[in-house]
Amino acid sequence: MKTTPFDPITLEVLWNRLISITNEQAAALMRASFTTVVREAGDLSAGVFDARGNMIAQAVTGTPGHINCMATSVRHFLREYPLASLQPGDTLVTNDPWLASGHHHDLTVVTPVFHRGRPIGLFANTCHVMDIGGRIFGADAPSIYEEGLAIPILKLVDRGRLNEDLIRIIRANVRVPQTVLGDIYAMISGNEVGGKKLLEMMEDHDLSDLEGLSDAIIERSEHSMREAIRAIPDGTYRHQIDMDGFDEPIVVKLAITIAGDRMIADYAGTSLQSGRGINVVYSYCHAYTTYPIKCSVSPEVPNNEGSFRPITVTAPKGCILNCQRPAPVGGRHILGHFLSAAVFGALSHVIPDRVIAEGSQGLWNTQFDGIDERGEPFCYVFFSAGGTGARPTKDGLSATAFPSGIQGVPVELVENVSPLFIECRELIPDSGGPGKFRGGLGQRMVLHVRGGHPAQHSPMYDRIRFAAKGFAGGLDGAKGRIYLDDGTIPHAKTKYILKPGQRVTLELPGGGGFYPPEERDPDMVREDVTDGLVSLARAREVYGVALDPVTLEIDSKSTEKLRSST
Repeated sequence: MKTTPFDPITLEVLWNRLISITNEQAAALMRASFTTVVREAGDLSAGVFDARGNMIAQAVTGTPGHINCMATSVRHFLREYPLASLQPGDTLVTNDPWLASGHHHDLTVVTPVFHRGRPIGLFANTCHVMDIGGRIFGADAPSIYEEGLAIPILKLVDRGRLNEDLIRIIRANVRVPQTVLGDIYAMISGNEVGGKKLLEMMEDHDLSDLEGLSDAIIERSEHSMREAIRAIPDGTYRHQIDMDGFDEPIVVKLAITIAGDRMIADYAGTSLQSGRGINVVYSYCHAYTTYPIKCSVSPEVPNNEGSFRPITVTAPKGCILNCQRPAPVGGRHILGHFLSAAVFGALSHVIPDRVIAEGSQGLWNTQFDGIDERGEPFCYVFFSAGGTGARPTKDGLSATAFPSGIQGVPVELVENVSPLFIECRELIPDSGGPGKFRGGLGQRMVLHVRGGHPAQHSPMYDRIRFAAKGFAGGLDGAKGRIYLDDGTIPHAKTKYILKPGQRVTLELPGGGGFYPPEERDPDMVREDVTDGLVSLARAREVYGVALDPVTLEIDSKSTEKLRSST
């Protein structure tokens, strides 16, 4: 590793200052946002880059699909607009799925920073906007051209002047222009806050550029990541996962090869790209492969350019993880979020104590549009999560998003900003996969749309056919379900009309367990039953724990007999 001009203490001070700056960038964006998607759920990313396009640091808030894609996309911006061609006050934008974050609903905004008359770096952020036109957010489009307004890499702001022509085009194409444009202005502001704070840091420490600091941080991250990989035995480790797909199941095959201080993740043998919008672009595949690798191999290493360098991700062109234009990609997250399950499954063969069992994986994204009680058009999306897989030493988390990290939006806020009414939101007993450590529980939601108008529901759900698998003897979690109050079962990825007064029930899947259930501490089983997470019947039949149905005290003799017979 090269030596740097920064002593360890100064480097630590500057590193923490950068993290603080990117956190302020993200906070400014979230506070100015017009949508619960950004300000409540945290579906965004924010980061600082050097003049070469290397990501140095990121905000704590952010999803892997945004931040890790952004780490690649900034270089695409610089190819289109070399840094030397930009001026103070410029800001760039795109939502090109293949150059940014994988579908049209994600906008990436990049702003150069000038210090003493020279461009020295960039700030970037990515957000999911409420609408981008087209056939509404969903997974059922047959072509990218139906999935909304496409924005190539353009100047959003030119030397301080807003690109009014682009703004007019966006306003004319989206269903809720005030909301969408409000978030775009928030994205611009977030980058401006980051740039201002960075210049203050550079003046405080008399830095003329970021190159030396960037090199020092990135080299240390790369070195630490390589050392962590080197500690794992060389070899090729494989895993396969099955997903619902659109009409036919999808297979993802992964082989992870460790050779010294390098790791190669190869998706050869994975299903071909689909004719519906569940395809994944390569950068999104890369993002959701490198993230779980880092989680298991070296979670303490900062997530930046250096931590990516030892990892190579390959996926055949034309497969569903490296789709080619004009493949539809609106629901790319549905499949992309499953890649952590493939990575952990492969690595479980060599570092089983550092992975988690399969969980609900993909977010259940729920989009509605129609007419509200006032007779006005509305468009609203919210994200929900089932249970995560159990860990080698702990239970899984219930109703928690992994690997995306998106937060659930409180019912009160959903109902306040939309005509949706959520009648029920509760954990589903017995939905977590049994194990020594139990999988997280899924949740049940019952909702309808207020007012007397029909509404279009665009569901983006998975794990209806294939449950989350347990690891090392743990059992599977419960599958997901969607059904209407008249017994109709809608397609989990196709739009349909919810009639006035009609209710739809969403039952999100649970996570898989870890280690055999008969190894679970009987006191933990009793606690689960007391808390309503596990039924008396499952405690007895699966965990081998007999409880008094009235007092819920453990019947030790019956329990010993039940467990000795397994």
